[in-house]
Amino acid sequence: MLLRISRSILEMERNLHVISRKKLREAQEEHHGLNLDPWYRTAKASKWKNLQEVRQSYSSADGVPVGERVYTVFNIAGNNFRLVTEIYYEQQTILVRHVLTHSEYDKGDWKQ
Repeated sequence: MLLRISRSILEMERNLHVISRKKLREAQEEHHGLNLDPWYRTAKASKWKNLQEVRQSYSSADGVPVGERVYTVFNIAGNNFRLVTEIYYEQQTILVRHVLTHSEYDKGDWKQ
């Protein structure tokens, strides 16, 4: 019992783990001038527990329901790009799903 409680406390205290930085780098290579490093550093140093806490860092972050999932979408680079993520708050894990231009995001193909 004590081990289980201690593990839960440790999990809540650790910073977020971002999966995968590779997608962020690929997006930066594809879209010259796009810099996702500030977002990555902020997210990795955070201990967000819910969308309200995310919005303390990124006020324009939105929870977008798609089927049974809720994606957290960040407006990036002056609202020119959308970073689509899934955040698992209890596990302190962010899955990077898509980095899209505004127009690609608006088409909605990413929801498939």
